[in-house]
Amino acid sequence: QARLVESGGGLVQPGGSLRLSCVASGFTFGIYAMSWHRQAPGKERELVAFISSDGGYINYAESVKGRFTISRDNRKNTVYLQMNSLKSEDTAVYYCNAKRDLEYWGQGTQVTVSS
Repeated sequence: QARLVESGGGLVQPGGSLRLSCVASGFTFGIYAMSWHRQAPGKERELVAFISSDGGYINYAESVKGRFTISRDNRKNTVYLQMNSLKSEDTAVYYCNAKRDLEYWGQGTQVTVSS
């Protein structure tokens, strides 16, 4: 029953913006830390952004600091990733993750940054 469903990916030009959403269901969203990860072909999955269950602690990968913003709305069971000033290097499948003692993953959404 636990599900994470990402949306908002697509094709965008360098310098553009996208907002990813991840809607959770089937578990107590408000007590889980949430994060966004990404994986490009031939590369390992990497942590992009992390937010604690109450939103009090946030951490970003060095490569996205100043450009990406993670946020969450516990009433809506949703975590967001606002991505600005996108670069070709940001092209990847982006995955939503929920973690406490158990861990859940979404199916991923493709982000392609290209001119």
